[in-house]
Amino acid sequence: MIATAVGIFITGFSSILTGLNFIVTIHKMRAPGLTWFRLPLFIWSNYATALIMVLGTPVIAITLLLVGIERAFGIGIFDPRLGGDPLLFQHLFWFYSHPAVYIMILPGMGVVSELVTCFSRKRIFGYYFVAFASLAIAVLGFLVWGHHMFVSGQSPYAGMIFSLLSFMVAIPSAVKVFNWTATLYKGSISYDAPMLYALGFIGLFTMGGLTGLFLATLAVDVHVTDTYFVVAHFHYIMVGGMVMAYLGGIHFWWPKISGRLYPEGWARFAALVVFVGFNLTFFPQFVLGYLGMPRRYHAYPPEFQVLNVMSTAGASILAVGYVLPMAYLIWSIRYGKRASDNPWDATGLEWQTPSPPPTENFEETPVVTWEAYDYGSKEKVKEPQVA
Repeated sequence: MIATAVGIFITGFSSILTGLNFIVTIHKMRAPGLTWFRLPLFIWSNYATALIMVLGTPVIAITLLLVGIERAFGIGIFDPRLGGDPLLFQHLFWFYSHPAVYIMILPGMGVVSELVTCFSRKRIFGYYFVAFASLAIAVLGFLVWGHHMFVSGQSPYAGMIFSLLSFMVAIPSAVKVFNWTATLYKGSISYDAPMLYALGFIGLFTMGGLTGLFLATLAVDVHVTDTYFVVAHFHYIMVGGMVMAYLGGIHFWWPKISGRLYPEGWARFAALVVFVGFNLTFFPQFVLGYLGMPRRYHAYPPEFQVLNVMSTAGASILAVGYVLPMAYLIWSIRYGKRASDNPWDATGLEWQTPSPPPTENFEETPVVTWEAYDYGSKEKVKEPQVA
């Protein structure tokens, strides 16, 4: 146990140092003319993620250090047999672990912002709101850890406060969803594979966010705590949201990374398979949880058989959807058509380098003279000024 805690303690510093690396890079190494409000929204999302990593990871590191001290010296901190308080461990664990969810989902939100604006051929609707929503999620995410502990015996007044704060943290996420939707409105939408993943993200993440409001409601949370409702909610955020966004990002930047194009037909088919397989896997779990099926049990009553079989069948379909991209992306490295420098006709500095980019990216430092997602001035995108 102590060796494991020490290992996690040490590796936690990689998160802290990575966060510092991102923060300093974004502050100090932007290209000339790349002001804060010309930054891609993906960078804003990573900036908010880095803040959480720097501020949250030390808490879990200190918690593990306290566990090690308790085990090594018999000092009662968390163990009630030694006079410790096990709820204190839960508070410290969730203070980090709930923001850790946003460490995973915020970069995915940034990817979706890039995809929606590119494949709608429009500037993002409400750039400032989307950017500051990322920071708001990072800040409010530190204030809602107690909603994981509604049935722990904590004060009902604390539960009411955490419930209210949990509703508040949904607001900046909703801002992003509404702004992505407004960007799509009357856009010249092309349904390439990255866009299909982005649209899947918006739908599934919205479902996950709405069911999060159920869990933020005290009375409902007491009913569905430790049931498959929680499992379904978590996976609609983490898999339906995060994994869909990252698959979209991989497909979007794959031509730039590898210099090769993947088969678009297979990519669209895989996106559809993932979407169908995911919903067949996890939507029945909402019903199972509401009916009272607990998680972490190896058996269940026979009346839950059909929904469990549906979930298992969906997982098999989902597995196929995940294997397909791995297969055709590996295939494309050798056999795919060569990609142009900017196959999506996208904005952003990365699309102004060769595919794949050389070691130094640019022979001369580019000077940014256009606004973020300026799809109305393509000549600026294709022929940047250099200094």
